[in-house]
Amino acid sequence: MKSIYGKKIGMTQIFDENGKMVPVTVVLAGPCTVTQVKTQEKDGYSAIQIGLDEQKPKRVRKPQLGAFTKSNVKPFKMLREIRTEGGDTFTVGQSLGAEVLEGTKWVDVVGVSKGKGFQGVIKRHKARGGDHGHGSMFYRAPGSIGASSDPSRVIKGVKMPGHMGDEQVSAIRLKLMKIDTQRNLLLIRGAVPGANRSLVMVKASRRGGK
Repeated sequence: MKSIYGKKIGMTQIFDENGKMVPVTVVLAGPCTVTQVKTQEKDGYSAIQIGLDEQKPKRVRKPQLGAFTKSNVKPFKMLREIRTEGGDTFTVGQSLGAEVLEGTKWVDVVGVSKGKGFQGVIKRHKARGGDHGHGSMFYRAPGSIGASSDPSRVIKGVKMPGHMGDEQVSAIRLKLMKIDTQRNLLLIRGAVPGANRSLVMVKASRRGGK
């Protein structure tokens, strides 16, 4: 299994072996605790359920608290699943951290992008806008969105103003510059989706990179 959930800490910069400055994003990889192991025979697929951020028992709903108690693990704020072929190799209560990605050079990072609220077509879709002259009064408006008589409706998929951001985004083929197993830190070159302290998934990339 070459995947781990963690929190985006922020961005900083380091120097590589050639002395070149490299911007990196710091991700706190877990530590995650295995709360459930799912097998092909029992559940129809192989995966592990992991928990992040310990939570007070009084703040957890009773059905979830009962599941934690049955597994003999502490309650957690967030639960996620990671598909794996070797689910039998994990045990409930096992702790996972940055060491999961040891030996990995390229990673994909999945997170929820920053929300930007309601935006117009200029910012949301990179629309050109109108000419700024001769009193046209057409600057940042979307313009015509369809014909009048035929088909007498707006075609689906027309790029319109609306809510921007706050959606799942994947950044692929990012170089994993350094792994700090002592502090469970991953240093990934470049920017990754999401705000600071947001949840991200880091997994070994199948695409490789240059």
